[in-house]
Amino acid sequence: MAERKYVKISIDDRVALLTLDYPPMNFLNTATMTELNSALDELLANDEVKAIVITGGGQYAFSTGADINEMVTIQSPEGAREMMRRGQALTVKIEGAKKPIIAAINGYAFGGGLELAMACHIRICNNRAQLGQTEINFALIPGFGGSQRLPRIVGKGRALELILTGARISGAEAANIGLVNKAVPAGEVVRTAMGLAKKIASFGKLAIAAALEAVNEGMETTLEEGLEIEAEKMASLAGSEDAKEGLTAFLEKRQPKFVDR
Repeated sequence: MAERKYVKISIDDRVALLTLDYPPMNFLNTATMTELNSALDELLANDEVKAIVITGGGQYAFSTGADINEMVTIQSPEGAREMMRRGQALTVKIEGAKKPIIAAINGYAFGGGLELAMACHIRICNNRAQLGQTEINFALIPGFGGSQRLPRIVGKGRALELILTGARISGAEAANIGLVNKAVPAGEVVRTAMGLAKKIASFGKLAIAAALEAVNEGMETTLEEGLEIEAEKMASLAGSEDAKEGLTAFLEKRQPKFVDR
């Protein structure tokens, strides 16, 4: 496993914990995004990893987004566009992954940090977390996909309110509006996310990937087209060893032993 300065990886029971370790605020600058990108590539290619949890190092933040010290050095539209495309490519990679990726939001998640979390398939935060699409405070707008993903998650009206005011909301409110799946007590967020990831990882890899693909691909189509995608994904699993094992184990009233084939 490659040595990195700003990203740490640990693996337990086929679940990888990927920590953005640039405290106190875990900025998403060129260096951290480069390491995060390569770490994701490594984990997505690792057959021993079936699910990934992303969290922030330190006591305060998941990530507060772009490093302002780096942002002020960008003086041209071309430079800004290059940075935004880099961030967008990272979030697209996360969203399109064939392994479930869970955000464990353990503190502040602002700007690009919230955009990173929104790209994850599932989001867990603690009650004390604060989340916000805060770019308007700098006379900017979200650039890593926030203007597109946020309305898809919470609806157009709520998204525009958050984007246009730069409001920071609590973890509890984020759960209430569906921005995160759940808010848990402080100190429990990583444990909760890891537990959920391990539960998912206990199932067959082929079915997990097919479910992710069916939902992601179907979200970009009509219902009729989505149903066709679903049928094809389901059909692709029908003859797998895991499907046979799952059905047989049910009939025999025992726990299935999946082999990811």
